[in-house]
Amino acid sequence: MRKSLLPEGGVNLFQGIKAKCRESEASGQKLYRLSIGQPAGPALLSARKAAAEAVMSDKESMHEYQDNGSPGIPEFARRFVQAHFEFSLTGKDVEYLPTPGNKPMLGLVQLACGAAEGKFLVGMTDKPGYPTPADWSKYLGLKQYSLPLTMENEFRFKAADIKKNTRLLMVNYPHNPTGQIATREWWREICAACDNNNIRIFNDNPYYILSHKKESSALTEVATDFPDLSWAEAFSASKVISNGTGWRIGAIVGSPDFVGDIATIKGNTDSGFAAPMAVGVLNAMENDKANVAACRELYKRRIKILSDILVKNGMRPAIEPGAGFFTLWQRPDKAFGEEIRDAQHFNYLMIEKTGVVGVHFEPYMRYSVTGDIEGMAKVIQNAFAQANIGYQ
Repeated sequence: MRKSLLPEGGVNLFQGIKAKCRESEASGQKLYRLSIGQPAGPALLSARKAAAEAVMSDKESMHEYQDNGSPGIPEFARRFVQAHFEFSLTGKDVEYLPTPGNKPMLGLVQLACGAAEGKFLVGMTDKPGYPTPADWSKYLGLKQYSLPLTMENEFRFKAADIKKNTRLLMVNYPHNPTGQIATREWWREICAACDNNNIRIFNDNPYYILSHKKESSALTEVATDFPDLSWAEAFSASKVISNGTGWRIGAIVGSPDFVGDIATIKGNTDSGFAAPMAVGVLNAMENDKANVAACRELYKRRIKILSDILVKNGMRPAIEPGAGFFTLWQRPDKAFGEEIRDAQHFNYLMIEKTGVVGVHFEPYMRYSVTGDIEGMAKVIQNAFAQANIGYQ
């Protein structure tokens, strides 16, 4: 008999929401997708122009496999990572690795820690959070636990929350969906705990350049102070050049041992990114900083517009975001005259009755500002007024 050989639960949160949206559109409902986690429109013009010129190049290096290097654009990974920081990484004990974005690396990170040899314990920031690392740990047969992220701890776990015998921490700061940032002081606490307990730490960091608060810190800023710490941090161009989500360009920086292990597996399983797209990314990052910053300011402004509307209509924020383009809210207990069972129930009611689509992370709701919030403001106001939100 033919049957799937995969673990149960093959459809993740986002696929379920997309299915609900298709159902609602089929019934005639117009949708307003505040669920989208990618910027609307194209990449920055500076990136597109440089990439277009690179595509037309006759140099073979621009069109060949890039593998773990980047012959089409030498030193890409180092330059891309450095473009995120005002301080210099020159002379630091780090290695770099160009990547086809962060998402394809998440499984490799776990393999690089010995997943093929047997089960080990992985701590993750996935509840609420991005589900892909947990999906990978399930497919690889690893033991995974969720680090506590609550309103009480402001969605930053403590060193004491790291379980004994943990081999790998996979974290995501600035955090999706909360927008919470990491500070230098917090990183120092976590790095010290990992250093003392021989734990590798990996930070998935696509939103750092979109930080709204000055105290936002990357793992790289602190980890280099711990000479024995095994660490890696992944940066992506997907959100920093406006909509570069389909370009699949990024880089990892970290301690030579950890990055070297990731590079070994990547080199055996991956042929690298598209060099012309990397040329465009680097041009925007190095030579068009004003427009990169303009993207950050756009999201900051839209967050305020959306937050003002939702608060006015009774929604309670879970936290004030310090980076990115997401807002997180406590799901209500009553809406549309009904008792709300959970966040999915509320989200699907909103989709059915108003067309406003969010992402449910029980007991929270995430709404993004990647689209034209200014243009949708009246629709959003009417939708939440109609919902008649209530809390116990």
